[in-house]
Amino acid sequence: MSQVFEFRGVDNLVYAKVVTDTKEAFECETPKSLSAVAEIGKTVETSSEAKFYDNKAMMTINSEGADEITCVVAPLDIETLAEITGKQYDATTGALIDGIRTNDYFAIGYRTKGTDGQYRYVWRFKGTFAIPDETVATEDNGTDANNQELVFTGIHTTHEFAKGGSCKGIVVD
Repeated sequence: MSQVFEFRGVDNLVYAKVVTDTKEAFECETPKSLSAVAEIGKTVETSSEAKFYDNKAMMTINSEGADEITCVVAPLDIETLAEITGKQYDATTGALIDGIRTNDYFAIGYRTKGTDGQYRYVWRFKGTFAIPDETVATEDNGTDANNQELVFTGIHTTHEFAKGGSCKGIVVD
């Protein structure tokens, strides 16, 4: 019987720009640290429908779409925010130019820790980051502070890997 455990930790959130995704090859730039991460959640777009024959549900058709990975992180530096959202960054002035965005794809990776002390390593191979919502409030005498929530929409690669074919990611113990 396998040991029961729960997740109790996440760290080492990184991203890498996807530079090649063809049937023949998949390549990313060198991974970079994204931000200090507080929490990561995953939702998978799914659909399921029963098919009826002879007045009975006889089979179920299932489909799976994109993964939505939500990363609660410390606010990003402006240069990284510009890069992952496809905005321009002016290194001379240190300004993010909030204009038309490019549609670049990225891979993300992170590790999770279980209550058993073991780590799982996760890679999501291809997706895009949404422009994060921001809330900034006036400072008061309390301890409230705001972080940033990044939403990464993960899709299948074009590349067919030797193990797994076209895939969205891997999880390794």
